[in-house]
Amino acid sequence: MSERALRGTRLVVTSYETDRGIDLAPRQAVEYACEKGHRFEMPFSVEAEIPPEWECKVCGAQALLVDGDGPEEKKGKPARTHWDMLMERRTREELEEVLEERLAVLRSGAMNIAVHPRDSRKSA
Repeated sequence: MSERALRGTRLVVTSYETDRGIDLAPRQAVEYACEKGHRFEMPFSVEAEIPPEWECKVCGAQALLVDGDGPEEKKGKPARTHWDMLMERRTREELEEVLEERLAVLRSGAMNIAVHPRDSRKSA
């Protein structure tokens, strides 16, 4: 074996670096509380933007910032109905015209909707 090999050490997660002589970034402790009453602190940089909610360390629920503003309400779009989408494509006059055309076809008997293909097989 080589003389440079490290004897008596493990090749796992052992680090030989220390925090001596290193200036850490300035930090602040921010407190969160969840609905179930769990309170905990999270360290953040002084320059960091503090999130209004964080996952609870104990139960995993959403915890809110203590003495802070709640999360902002997201503006949602109103639900579009089939009628809304139809009115985007056609005017009311066009729809009335199409309705009259379809009613005329039904009244003329050109389209027999009373007899269903499955019904004709049963009688045969």
